[in-house]
Amino acid sequence: MKGRNMTRWRDPAKDPRQEPKSHLITAEGAQRLRGILDHLSRIKRPALSAKVGEAAALGDRSENADYTYNKKELNRVIARIRYLTKRLDELTVVDRLPAETEKVYFGAFVTLEDDEGEEMAIRIVGHDEIDPAKRWISVDSPLARALLGKPLDEEVTVAAPGGETTYVITEIAYRDPQA
Repeated sequence: MKGRNMTRWRDPAKDPRQEPKSHLITAEGAQRLRGILDHLSRIKRPALSAKVGEAAALGDRSENADYTYNKKELNRVIARIRYLTKRLDELTVVDRLPAETEKVYFGAFVTLEDDEGEEMAIRIVGHDEIDPAKRWISVDSPLARALLGKPLDEEVTVAAPGGETTYVITEIAYRDPQA
């Protein structure tokens, strides 16, 4: 049977999508998700409901492209609202600095130096806050796992697709969530 809902079989024991994700989020990340949920619930969903109602009033729905498009969009928004509501309930907001700010923990801004002397600045955040443009990485990523609990000037070796890479932690900083 062929169809767009058919996927290739993956061994559940080796599928990285089956690994449990941490339920941590920074205070800024939780606020951003609540803002998105509020926008979808109070602005986007009522506007789409009105559009669907107007398109349905025009008559035959089977040939009404405006009705079909807006109904699909409304269903997508409702699914996103449901997902965000459920996700926000299961998240744990980390709204304080760690006891040891001289070590790498969740929410840290870390500067790393590789073997060639090139520096890379990253931030360790929750799964819902990943932003490759800002170099915010998930706490569940291999690099973040290798960094957690390490002090300044520690060497960290990370397995990467191109081979193992060694980094030295050159700077650790935290942003005060209360500020």
